[in-house]
Amino acid sequence: MLGPSAHIDTFTRDNLPPQSQWPDFLLDGFDYPERLNAAVELTDAMVAKGFGDNTALIGNGRRRTYKELTDWSNRIAHALVENYGVKPGNRVLIRSANNPAMVACWLGATKAGAVVVNTMPMLRAGELGKIVDKAEVQFALCDTRIKDELIACGKESRFLKTIIGFDGTANHDAELDRIALNKPVKFDAVETGRDDVALLGFTSGTTGEPKATMHFHRDLLIIADAYAKEVLAVRPDDVFVGSPPLAFTFGLGGLAIFPLRFGAAATLLEQATPPKMIEIIETYRATISFTAPTAYRVMLAAMDEGADLSSLRVAVSAGETLPAPIYEEWMKKTGKPMLDGIGSTEMLHIFISNRLGDSAPASTGKPVTGYEAKIVDDEMQEKPRGEIGRLAVRGPTGCRYLADKRQTKYVRDGWNLTGDSFWQDEDGYFHFAARSDDMIISSGYNIAGPEVEAALLTHAFVSECAVIGVEDEERGQIVQAHIVLAADIAPDAATVKALQDHVKQAIAPYKYPRSIKFIEALPKTPTGKIQRFVLKAKASK
Repeated sequence: MLGPSAHIDTFTRDNLPPQSQWPDFLLDGFDYPERLNAAVELTDAMVAKGFGDNTALIGNGRRRTYKELTDWSNRIAHALVENYGVKPGNRVLIRSANNPAMVACWLGATKAGAVVVNTMPMLRAGELGKIVDKAEVQFALCDTRIKDELIACGKESRFLKTIIGFDGTANHDAELDRIALNKPVKFDAVETGRDDVALLGFTSGTTGEPKATMHFHRDLLIIADAYAKEVLAVRPDDVFVGSPPLAFTFGLGGLAIFPLRFGAAATLLEQATPPKMIEIIETYRATISFTAPTAYRVMLAAMDEGADLSSLRVAVSAGETLPAPIYEEWMKKTGKPMLDGIGSTEMLHIFISNRLGDSAPASTGKPVTGYEAKIVDDEMQEKPRGEIGRLAVRGPTGCRYLADKRQTKYVRDGWNLTGDSFWQDEDGYFHFAARSDDMIISSGYNIAGPEVEAALLTHAFVSECAVIGVEDEERGQIVQAHIVLAADIAPDAATVKALQDHVKQAIAPYKYPRSIKFIEALPKTPTGKIQRFVLKAKASK
């Protein structure tokens, strides 16, 4: 049963899927009071525990303490309630790149009892319109530097009526900033229920109708009290850095919730390129990094030129499966493991991960404490160890789509089906094979594209690559590799043969790429995830 709610606007609770369609929630060990406001726990409560003078956020050339962040977000909450009429349960969209102001707005809106919808800064009016309509968003907070698309969206929307500008730089010179400046630094936060929806996370890379995942106040704390506590062992002296946008649940966890839950600091970069990340790591002696394997590959090359990444004690790989060659090179150059893990927007964050002291190449590890996972067939029957099947998981977080028939596809028999193909070894470790829709079936053989990619990446000619299956009359499908070559390597027939021969020697010969395409750059999402569907679409034309 759902606990008490403080929402006056009951839209989100009214649009939860029927509880008969929910996954099983395993909440033992995750006990929170019935009344819980996650933003208060991450700011005011941290000041009360003595962290007021600790650095909370680093960005735009300055540091902000926990006391400053608490006061800032409380002033914003006052402004939203008193000047704009935000009511508990109203949806508030936030549009910004990664900067301290975005974090303060998210916290302020959450303290006001709103349901926050964080969005990517590069979305266009039409894309924003789909989100606004799905969530029936009434209010939007937007960095004034990128208001145009949101204003265009508002002109077409029957829901979005109030767009409020804030200053994403360090100047604090925009409408919301000026109003908030005159507000008290104390705010009586709305006493939301632990089962009140706090966040709507829209799935990344969706085509067509977007899916909104619904996460409660307790969920935001669970991911910190599970993964961040157990796997990362976050300490108050940790400094986080990363490339995932705060608009994605992966970035919100890794660059806001995790550090703030434990009194640590987060460095926020609006342009989180590998060179910028290297600069931040060196300048602030960052200790925990979140980014994609492709970025780590660039960082490894920079180490050969003298970059000092020795302060890092945890490197979390995300967005794509971690190829063994990158893991092994990282271990060789740093002596520290790189932690691969798998999470999803539906589950909110990582639920299977390697551990410090227990990691291996081409392994995703074991479930985070509180989670269970198994490999199943299409009938939900568990498959024998060593066989590839669908990954099913359940735990203290899980999928609840906002008014969406796709709920019954993601959740079956109480388990979340993530859309990934995995296999589990005899020791219980999980190994990624491919996204379920990325498995290649060629002449009756099942071929996992990431395995071919890993083989290619061990060749000096290859800078980056992505493997897909393309239609073939004789074999049904063949393996096709899209390759970004290293500098000064000719994209000719001799290179194709060298790479094909290399793969035949590295893995079973039937898995080699019968087709190789050389390209300048791979299509990617802002989090560094390779968009194989773009390559597939081009191949089908």
